[in-house]
Amino acid sequence: MMPGFPHAMPGHGLIGGLLIGLAAALMLLANGRVAGCSGMFPRAVGLSNSGAPRGVAIAFTLGLPIGAAIIAALIGAPSHFPTSWGVLAVAGLIVGFGTRLGSGCTSGHGVVGMARLSPRSIAATMTFMATGFATVAVLRLLGWNA
Repeated sequence: MMPGFPHAMPGHGLIGGLLIGLAAALMLLANGRVAGCSGMFPRAVGLSNSGAPRGVAIAFTLGLPIGAAIIAALIGAPSHFPTSWGVLAVAGLIVGFGTRLGSGCTSGHGVVGMARLSPRSIAATMTFMATGFATVAVLRLLGWNA
């Protein structure tokens, strides 16, 4: 147990991080494409004609929740979200806006771009991390404890 984080599972986080890195490296090596969700999702649902082949984008997009559900079932993790669907929908829209504004998402900039030492990705990652920290701090000051 980690002090201040009674429910933290650093081993699971390490394994998950390694799997994300491996998947991103395989995508880049096998397809020459960055494994970014903000590019894959629009391609999968037909909103974009550029990027990875549509079948790859569909498999990538469907693999995210399916893979998470399989791992949750294997390790006995809770299979519900800790908040309402409305909050999730609003959060998703805000994240979607941010990915368009930042020309990429956390997976594209934070995993692949940082590994490639891209200055744009380093700046984007610093920006969304700082914004996340500030948002949590403000919400906690306002009494939100979700």
